[in-house]
Amino acid sequence: MSTLHILFVCTSCASLWKDGKRQGISGGEKLLEQLSQQHKNSHLSNNFSIKPIECMSTCSHSCAISFAASGKYTYVFGDLPHKIETLPEVSAAVLECASLYYTKSDGLLSWSERPERLKKGVVARIPPLAPQEV
Repeated sequence: MSTLHILFVCTSCASLWKDGKRQGISGGEKLLEQLSQQHKNSHLSNNFSIKPIECMSTCSHSCAISFAASGKYTYVFGDLPHKIETLPEVSAAVLECASLYYTKSDGLLSWSERPERLKKGVVARIPPLAPQEV
């Protein structure tokens, strides 16, 4: 059985607010929609699931996504462009990086291997949890 891989997408990133309420569709929701469309037709559809997350607490670095899998480093990327005209390119880069992440047994993504759009914007690289010693 293979390890579950998840691509988290912050859906509150790049939101417009008025009187304490979110207005319209956020940049994160637009990114999620584009990723979901491209994901359906990619080889990752069986290896990665995409999960919307209401807030990843990266508000100063929106839009944000994260790659996570058991036994692997978790990556959080921010500062992803969310303008409608850049979304196809950004989404393709995210899915390309997800594919690379999937192939790495430890999840480590070197700077030189990552797609250009994801060479910058790493908010966090979190080490995997070590198995509990009995």
